Amino acid sequence: MAKETSVGKRIRTYRERLDMSIYDLAQKCGIDEKVINSIEKGQVMPALGVLTKLSRALGQRLGTFMDDQFKPDPIITRAKDLGARKVAKEGSNTLGYASHSLALGKPDRHMDPFRIEFDKNGVDEVSSHEGEELIICIAGEVELTYGNEKSVLKPGDTAYYNSVVKHGLRALGGKPASIYGVVFMPF
Repeated sequence: MAKETSVGKRIRTYRERLDMSIYDLAQKCGIDEKVINSIEKGQVMPALGVLTKLSRALGQRLGTFMDDQFKPDPIITRAKDLGARKVAKEGSNTLGYASHSLALGKPDRHMDPFRIEFDKNGVDEVSSHEGEELIICIAGEVELTYGNEKSVLKPGDTAYYNSVVKHGLRALGGKPASIYGVVFMPF
């Protein structure tokens, strides 16, 4: 039996506070009931896009499900510590990337900054949610799919977009890639 994670436990807690069934939550956010059930049981760690949809459907900001403790400002993330700060124990997922929160411990934030490392064999998957995103490519080449368009970002390149449009990112050229990303979702 899988060990329940804090992410899954928090999702279940907020769902139950709203007196929602897993079916109700699935209908509201467009995620399969089996996936939500697996997340709540700690069998699957949600990708960032999935966690974003769940947080919106539950009326919470993204950080609600990722923060383990409060830290006073400023929140400083040392580059040498990034590997140890994977998002809420999310780590790598089936889409081929690992997310590292750059704001763990700041519960009153309005943005969610991340460092995201893409596997060389990432999946070309798109999603959408309310808000805006800023992406800064820092290593490798990243393909941004935005609606029907595709763009290639190289180190130093940035992209800023409305995230209600279906979008996705993945490494190109058979090599890993890294970005910094900032997600803003109105609440």
